[in-house]
Amino acid sequence: MIRIYVSSVIDASADTVWGRIRDFNALPLWHPGIADSRIENNEPSDRVGCIRHFHTRDGGTIRERLLALSDYDYSCTYEILESPMGVANYVATLKLTPITDGNKSFAEWSAEFDCDEGRERELTELIGNGVFQGGFTALKQHYR
Repeated sequence: MIRIYVSSVIDASADTVWGRIRDFNALPLWHPGIADSRIENNEPSDRVGCIRHFHTRDGGTIRERLLALSDYDYSCTYEILESPMGVANYVATLKLTPITDGNKSFAEWSAEFDCDEGRERELTELIGNGVFQGGFTALKQHYR
């Protein structure tokens, strides 16, 4: 099993950042790699079990299920159901922790998954730097 962990400090309160990223269907509003998104079956985007169906800017189609959402912990956990990346058993968590000194947020994004032997480094780079750090970089720029 591969494990990825990326963290960053965002210059905005956890409440403020959570307000932007909480909506499971809002990836296109804050992540530069996502072109569009919709929640299947017209379910609410904060209902555990809902499935988002989205397209990446490079044309990939991904489906993910929301496994947990906590406004108290500023966190969401989801799994990939379908993806062109070649990952299996993929579960990820995006979490914010308030930094009270300066009213900032400590952001963490982690994932565990299986993949074909020999693809570990490629997928770690793609997900860790491209997806996770790419999202954090966009959030940091938004709150400058």
